[in-house]
Amino acid sequence: MTEQDVTRLLAKLPVLRQEIAKVIVGQQAVLDEVLVALLAGGHALLEGVPGLAKTLLVRTLAQATDLPFRRIQFTPDLMPTDILGTEVLEEDHGTGRRTFTFQPGPIFASLVLADEINRTPPKTQAALLEAMQEGHVTYAGQEHALPKPFFLLATQNPIEQSGTYPLPEAQLDRFLLYIRIGYPTEQEELAVLSGTTGTTRAEVRPVLSGEDVRQLQQLVRQVSISPELLGFVNRLVRATRPATSTVKFIQDYGRWGAGPRAGQALILCAKARALLQGRFAATLDDLHALAPAVLRHRVLLNFNAEADSLTPDDAVAALLKAVAV
Repeated sequence: MTEQDVTRLLAKLPVLRQEIAKVIVGQQAVLDEVLVALLAGGHALLEGVPGLAKTLLVRTLAQATDLPFRRIQFTPDLMPTDILGTEVLEEDHGTGRRTFTFQPGPIFASLVLADEINRTPPKTQAALLEAMQEGHVTYAGQEHALPKPFFLLATQNPIEQSGTYPLPEAQLDRFLLYIRIGYPTEQEELAVLSGTTGTTRAEVRPVLSGEDVRQLQQLVRQVSISPELLGFVNRLVRATRPATSTVKFIQDYGRWGAGPRAGQALILCAKARALLQGRFAATLDDLHALAPAVLRHRVLLNFNAEADSLTPDDAVAALLKAVAV
């Protein structure tokens, strides 16, 4: 890419935020993390109580990026073939020959919303593993490539446990970021009530094309990060493992730590955040800002932590305080 190409792409990012802000009020930190996941080439899990515009955020992002969008509503009776696709028997009326033809499922889109992913049984949840990790789907021994870019956003409700199936740790690790959505502020909620109960409806225009997203994802990997910060990320991730950690919080409350994929995710996300802010070098602030979303689903705590009402976010805060920069 030329310097003009880079300038053109970076100039589109603030416009993208403005288009999404026409529909989504507030939630700037959540939007930043979603865009970081998109630019870093990973996937994100959104968690929040009903009514916080999780689905609306993903749909608005699809409109603003002009990417092929599909929504999959996860239900207890959903089957893997409902997501991946299936083979159908077709007959050539001229020759009478019958052949099986693969019919792609809704996973074959650039932006996929897996709505209420924890409402479907594990066998259907696991159907997403290969697609998320490898970028293709295998059916009847044949590989079928997914479109590029491929970005999966899943949502789940943290308060409802009846009829749900918690995601296993191996699948959680496939998500680059675990994003938590909180309640809006008083002014933001007032703006939501005012803007959504009238006759006006905001129109979101596309800003980024699929090719723009691919170029931005390549550009993210060219953002620099110093050897000192690489060493910090390495020490931070290794400190999450109870067997070797010197952090007292992890020694007392840790059950399982993060793997190397966590370090890769944190570095890529820090680079993406730097690019979103118009910088070509990741900083310590980028790492600190994204560490909770990268690590909260990769650090498992024991029963003592649950008894003391401690969460993975508490573990990440203790790690950031204890690990030397």
